[in-house]
Amino acid sequence: MANADERPPLLVLVGPTAVGKTALSLQLAQQFNAEIISADSMQVYRRMDIGTAKLLPEQQHGVPHHLIDICEPEHPFSVSEFQSRCTSAIVDIHGRRRLPFIVGGTGLYVESVCYGFQFQDVGSDETFRMEMRSVAEQQGAEALHARLAIVDPISAAKLHPNDLGRVIRALEIQHISGQPMSELQTQARGDQKASPYRLCIIGLTMDRDRLYERIDQRIDEMLEQGLVSEVEGLLKEGVPRDAISMRGLGYKEVAAYLAGEINELEMVHMLKRDTRHFAKRQLSWFRHMQGLEWVDVEAASKNNGLFQATCDIIAGKFSYQIEY
Repeated sequence: MANADERPPLLVLVGPTAVGKTALSLQLAQQFNAEIISADSMQVYRRMDIGTAKLLPEQQHGVPHHLIDICEPEHPFSVSEFQSRCTSAIVDIHGRRRLPFIVGGTGLYVESVCYGFQFQDVGSDETFRMEMRSVAEQQGAEALHARLAIVDPISAAKLHPNDLGRVIRALEIQHISGQPMSELQTQARGDQKASPYRLCIIGLTMDRDRLYERIDQRIDEMLEQGLVSEVEGLLKEGVPRDAISMRGLGYKEVAAYLAGEINELEMVHMLKRDTRHFAKRQLSWFRHMQGLEWVDVEAASKNNGLFQATCDIIAGKFSYQIEY
């Protein structure tokens, strides 16, 4: 492998939803002549704007953004596809003498690029998937989750029984490959000590109660902006409720409300609860990422400021060797 100093630089900013990544990323991108690559598994979908907190083009302050609005909501976008597209974007950005800057909250997406995970193309078996859906309809989602717990207890422990799509996918992977999904993921990670990039990974965090307040505020704002109408429009155009995109945070809860399965108060409660749980899982994931430097948003703001704190980390990591 090339000497560490010869590897191309890659800036990364991660953190839980609503912590403030977007605003900071725009400042840093302008400061370091960077282009942003979104590492958000939902922002890849077109016409899914409010629920994914996408920036409008006029809000991007002239900073180029990549991997946003690149596929239709029906498309089953995967981590391997993200890895391929992101790697191509990095090469393109470096080729123009600019700094690639990954920003997002999907931990697996980020790590897959930073450490070059090797994914196997397991494929799919629609007949098997239909059989599993039939079992769920007849015996309930718990029955499928129980099956997964037998063949892949590690994956079962990470998936909620009601996350039917991912439970079925985990069963499908084991059915096709003969190996548990968790084992394949471990194999894909390989040697995480090696990276093709000179990395600077910054993680934003804050007091949990304050973060939850921000999450609640964001949900209220999304509803005011028309989240329900956005989901209704997607369903009317034929996007199925079991599409990966429609099982995303914010969309599945609103879809349940529109189907009459829950009332409006229950929908709002579920949106806020599920988003808090999601943020907790994000933080747990990022705590296990190697090489990540945490910055407490509120503590930094009280000192020299969040922007200055992160600039200092970047300058130190790259030793002022970026000459863009």
